[in-house]
Amino acid sequence: MVRMLVGFRLAEWGLERVAEDVYLVAGELVANAVQSAPDREIRVRFTRETGGVLLAVWDSAEGAPVVRPVVALTLDDVEADAFALDVGHEEGGRGLQIVQALASDCGVRETPPVGKWVWAAMPC
Repeated sequence: MVRMLVGFRLAEWGLERVAEDVYLVAGELVANAVQSAPDREIRVRFTRETGGVLLAVWDSAEGAPVVRPVVALTLDDVEADAFALDVGHEEGGRGLQIVQALASDCGVRETPPVGKWVWAAMPC
């Protein structure tokens, strides 16, 4: 749903050319928020800024998301995972690396008494 609404807004602003990158970042931020939020409540802000767009996702969880370190892999390091598609199987954790690679800036702003906004500025 967030991707669809972001797409409508990007089209309204004439910024379809950056849609794929913005969709990817939106998906990562929303997925992290849904996984983190104890009550599954999230909020999304999407605004036009000078030179880009700002996407922010709020959740009520405490603590900032943690970026996993980048590790160079070779094909010899990759192993089959028979449980990769099972519900509850967690292997992710690289979404914030994608956000950092695509965004011109990103960060976290706490919202006392609970929660935080995780945001990414996307260049256009």
